[in-house]
Amino acid sequence: MQKLIPLLCLIICLGAASCNSSGKASTKPVSFRIALGSCAHQDEPQPLLDVATAQQPDVFIYLGDNIYGDSYSLDTLQAKYDRLAAKPEFQRLKASTRLLATWDDHDYGWNDAGRHFSLKAESKEIFMDFWEVPARNKRRTHPGIYGTEWLEQGGRKVQIILLDNRTFRDELIHREENDKEFKNDYVPNKNPDSTFLGAAQWKWLEGELSKPADARIIASSNQFSHAYNGWESWTNVPHERQRMTDLIKSTKANGVIFLSGDVHWGEISRLEVPGLYPIYDLTSSGITQTWDVIEPNDNRLGKAIPQNNIGVVDLTFTGDDGQAKLSLFDATGLPVVSEVVGLKMLRVEK
Repeated sequence: MQKLIPLLCLIICLGAASCNSSGKASTKPVSFRIALGSCAHQDEPQPLLDVATAQQPDVFIYLGDNIYGDSYSLDTLQAKYDRLAAKPEFQRLKASTRLLATWDDHDYGWNDAGRHFSLKAESKEIFMDFWEVPARNKRRTHPGIYGTEWLEQGGRKVQIILLDNRTFRDELIHREENDKEFKNDYVPNKNPDSTFLGAAQWKWLEGELSKPADARIIASSNQFSHAYNGWESWTNVPHERQRMTDLIKSTKANGVIFLSGDVHWGEISRLEVPGLYPIYDLTSSGITQTWDVIEPNDNRLGKAIPQNNIGVVDLTFTGDDGQAKLSLFDATGLPVVSEVVGLKMLRVEK
C-alpha cells in the first residue's frame, strides 16, 4: 500500500502547486518575478537596466523599440544592435537573467511601419540572432516573430505570449487635419477586413490561449487596455481589440495580463469588458525615452509616470489562490505606482 502513496499524490495534486507526504496541496507560496521595459535608444546611457538587474527577475521582457533602428540599411540596423550589446548595463542584465523580446516599429525598421515594410524578413533574422532565439525555436519557422515561452516552478506554469504587432498589421488611418472629433495621428479603423495580427497569428493565438496555465502574460508592443488617444495602439483597430477579448472568453483563458510599451510614459490601465474579467495592462516606457505630453486615460489606475521607468510583475501562488502585483520603478530603484490584482478576479465565468 505504501508504494501507492506517491502515485496517489501525483494524481490528486496534478495541476496544483505541489504535494506534501499526506497527498494534500501544499500551501507553500510559489513566486515569479517578471521585469519589463521598452523604448531604449542605443546611444543613450541606460541606468534603468541596472534597476531591473537589482530586482533579480526570473525574466526580463523587452517590449519593443529596443533600439532605434529606423533604417532601410541592414548594416545600420545591425550596427545599432551591436551598440546595445556593448553597453555594460545591458551585459549585466543579460548575465543576470533570461531575456525575451518582441519588437515595435523602430526596431522593426521604420516609424509606424506595418506589413508593407520591405525588409521585414531580413530584419527578423537580425532580431532572432541578436536575442539568441534557438535555431529550433518555432519562432524561426514562420513569418513574423510571435511565439510562446514558459516559466515553471513548483508545479505552477506561467505562459508568456510574445505578440508581433508589426509584420501583419494593416496601415492605420491617418487623422485629417481638420478632424475635430479625434486627435493626434490616427483615427479608429472600422473596416472589418483590417487586421492587427493577421490570420495566421490569430489562429496560433487561439491554440495558445487554450493551453492550461496558472497565469498568462501577453507581451504587446502597443497598448491594449487604455482609452483612445490617437497614437498607435489597439484602439485604432477596435474590432481587433474586441476579437481579442472575445477570444479570451471563448477559450476560457484565465489569468491574462497585458504588458505594453511604446508611448514614452508608464501607467497601469484596466479595461472593463462585459461578460469577461477586467483586462489589466502594465505599460512601461521608456528606458531612455520620455514624452512632453501624457495623454488622458479614463482607464488609468493611479498616476502616470513621466520619468524613465521599468515595470515588474510579481506573481505569487498559494494553494488555490494567487495574486499579481503590477509595479513601475524609476531610476531611484523604488516603486512609483503599484496595483495588486487577485488572480481569482481573472477567471472566465463558467
